Amino acid sequence: MKPQSIHNQIEEKIKSLKKGSILFIADFIEFGTAENVKKVLLRLEKKEILIRLAHGIYLYPKKDKILGTLFPSTEEIAVAIAKRDKARIISTGVQALQQLGLSTQVPMNVVYLTDGAPRKIKVGKRTITFKKTTPKNLTIKDKKLNIVIQGLKELGKDNVDENAKQKIKKVLHQMSIESIKEDSVAAPTWIRNTILELINKD
Repeated sequence: MKPQSIHNQIEEKIKSLKKGSILFIADFIEFGTAENVKKVLLRLEKKEILIRLAHGIYLYPKKDKILGTLFPSTEEIAVAIAKRDKARIISTGVQALQQLGLSTQVPMNVVYLTDGAPRKIKVGKRTITFKKTTPKNLTIKDKKLNIVIQGLKELGKDNVDENAKQKIKKVLHQMSIESIKEDSVAAPTWIRNTILELINKD
């Protein structure tokens, strides 16, 4: 039997994946060199099987009858890149506030702290920036607690109003008090004190 071409092998693998998957050249390196894989992915983009999100990043699109193509959020793209690079990331700024329900603004430029390589990735009109950070900022294991800390940093000590406290408290209640007390040691003093005050209140 004639062996399958790289193109057919890659296309078959893609079609076996879940629609909405974010794909990278590295996902298909078993089939050929990075250069050859890249050529196949570009051909599959022309055939409209894939959509190119950014340099070397593709989407196996999921379509909705009413909404059309469903594009991933910047968070989903950032998480997929971090997974590929075996790196850890933390949301910062407006992105953290949005995840806490403290902002309805959808940031066009999102910044993540990472222990991976620093870089900027342009996705359409959006920009994802990975900013190298110290290991200390990544010692907190709980993603929700990281978002709380970054959200408080973005608000600033004098802008944590009652509404912010209530929303943050709701998020903190999803974690164990022991792990919050243990992990928040890495946070700036005022943030740790704010968090402890919120978990100690009824």
